[in-house]
Amino acid sequence: MNKNLLIELGTEELPPKALDELSQAFADGIAAGLAKRGVAFYEAGVMALNSPRRLAVHIEDVALTQPEQKLERRGPAMNAGIGADGQPSKALIGFAASCGVTVEQLEKLETDKGSWFVHRSTKEGSTTSALLPEIIDEALKALPIPKPMRWSDKEFQFVRPAHWLVVLLGDEVVPATVLGISSDRMSRGHRFHHPQTVWISNADSYIDSLRSAHVLVSPNERRQRVQSEVERVAGATGGRPRLREDLLDEVKNLVEWPVAIACTFERDFLKVPQEALIMTMESNQKFFPVFDAHGQLTEHFIGIANIESKDPSEIRKGYERVIRPRFADAKFFFDDDLKTPLASQQEALKNVTYQAKLGTVWDKVCRVAELARVIAGRVGVDAASATKAAALAKCDLMTRMVGEFPELQGIMGRTYALAQGESLAVAAALDEFYQPRFAGDAIAPSPLGQVLALAEKLDTLAGMFAIGQKPTGNKDPFSLRRNALGLARTLVEGKLDLDLRALLLDALSPLAQEKASALADELYEFVLERLRGYFAELGTTPQQFDAVAALKPVSLLDFAERLRAVRAFSALPAAGKLAAANKRCGNILKQAAEKNEPIPDVVPASSLELDAERALAAALASAQTDTTPLFAARDYVAALTRLAELQEPIDSFFDGVMVMDPDAGKRANRLGLLAQMRRLFTQVAAIDLL
Repeated sequence: MNKNLLIELGTEELPPKALDELSQAFADGIAAGLAKRGVAFYEAGVMALNSPRRLAVHIEDVALTQPEQKLERRGPAMNAGIGADGQPSKALIGFAASCGVTVEQLEKLETDKGSWFVHRSTKEGSTTSALLPEIIDEALKALPIPKPMRWSDKEFQFVRPAHWLVVLLGDEVVPATVLGISSDRMSRGHRFHHPQTVWISNADSYIDSLRSAHVLVSPNERRQRVQSEVERVAGATGGRPRLREDLLDEVKNLVEWPVAIACTFERDFLKVPQEALIMTMESNQKFFPVFDAHGQLTEHFIGIANIESKDPSEIRKGYERVIRPRFADAKFFFDDDLKTPLASQQEALKNVTYQAKLGTVWDKVCRVAELARVIAGRVGVDAASATKAAALAKCDLMTRMVGEFPELQGIMGRTYALAQGESLAVAAALDEFYQPRFAGDAIAPSPLGQVLALAEKLDTLAGMFAIGQKPTGNKDPFSLRRNALGLARTLVEGKLDLDLRALLLDALSPLAQEKASALADELYEFVLERLRGYFAELGTTPQQFDAVAALKPVSLLDFAERLRAVRAFSALPAAGKLAAANKRCGNILKQAAEKNEPIPDVVPASSLELDAERALAAALASAQTDTTPLFAARDYVAALTRLAELQEPIDSFFDGVMVMDPDAGKRANRLGLLAQMRRLFTQVAAIDLL
């Protein structure tokens, strides 16, 4: 008979940002410990439960004992266990005695490294109750805790002081001592609503028993309650809340019994850019801002209390009191910044070091501005606007608002530029300059913003590679991988048909002129590698990516078009045979080149003798005529679709023609046909890699 298992470790308040990871790791650790010891359980019935003051796991259908254990103990090697006289050695006799058997009862084990005497036996499995203390201890020690702490005079270490332990197998308490605490069935309720202990009658009553004590131990239930509470209270204000996923996750880990409190602030604060107010509410205070039907921030916000107060107005006053000074600071910084023209901050940038070997932030601004001017000319964007925007792009770093709220860089640049009379295009570009800021973020939407984003990322990559600060392993302090992917995405998604290698050389020339070419090649590969995962998410296989990457297209937009064609080609019935034929063709041509065989560029039709030769030559000529305009227009899908029609003459050629004929003339003609075929296909990708 199997029973359900409950384990709960009660603690002081756990770190909210780490709680979900700790909880899942604890559940995984208990499940792994059971599996390691052969204790059966329902794998889909492992449930990680938690609250700010506890880690818990509920597992369904746990076996009460281990299965019978098969043991194998290896003794002396055969040649050492039997003496020259054919009698057992003292070592073998001693080994048998230690196993409680005679020498004759030992078995033999044959391995690649020799033969050995062994003793095999079976042992009755331990009870699950006897195994659980060790399993719990192992799971806790394996938790991802970077800085464990000690408490009181205990020798134990854990993420927070531990206070109680519940271990139930069905309705029975499993004796265990963990972190100096003995197990029982007494949990703890809400600190204020139910400060008494909570009797847990059995593993399955745990969630309901805690809910009755004003503690929601299901993280999903707690999160849903936070969301529904926020939506309910926001609806009463006539607005709509912003429910950021990461904020919901963090807030649910701050409370055991979420209760929403509607709050307000003075409307005068709405004169401050709403991004600053939103950031203060969400990041600093964990409040939910409320917006009107037009998407504008209102004076309402919502806090989540951990108590159903008899006087919610007191909690409301507290929330409003803590946010008011932050908003007042933001308003003061904003008003004060507006008194100083954005461009006047350029002088201050000359005193801020960007990187010791790369100069000041102003030096970087100058390099980016020149790159922006060059790129603008290539994509048809006004070069003067690009240069001006680049020169202003870092100025908001010197403002008091960004000094207080670093996350607002770019946003404040746009806001101040608009307030000080800059054009909408230039102002918007100051914010778009940083896009994409994070995984999943959009690229800069405007052409001018894309030019600035490219210039910034190119300079960052070129600068760090020029001074040898390339990413190593998991270390990437300058976020070069993110910059490279942002650069690539901007080129592809912005449909900018630019020569990436030329851009890299432009960026490297003022930094590492002598080794610019080699670094440009290295950076090209670095950027290309970032695209591998990006295209994989769009359904591209590694083989398809490698087939295009082998040709090293200088334009990433062109790279994407070739990849789209290769994906379409791969779905055709002829794709497999044509890929194999191209591979065979490549191998033959490689071997011929190694032997210095002559391979003509043109094969006269009159010199061909066999029907299969003539048929392939005619098919290649026709395909060449048909695909030339398609390649010129970069219509790679149509070109490869047309080339797929070559399957039959290619198959017939390989079936009926000996390429490496003893006759030198015939051999040269046939190699020439293969070379023509390979040139046709490799105008799109290395098809043989498919």
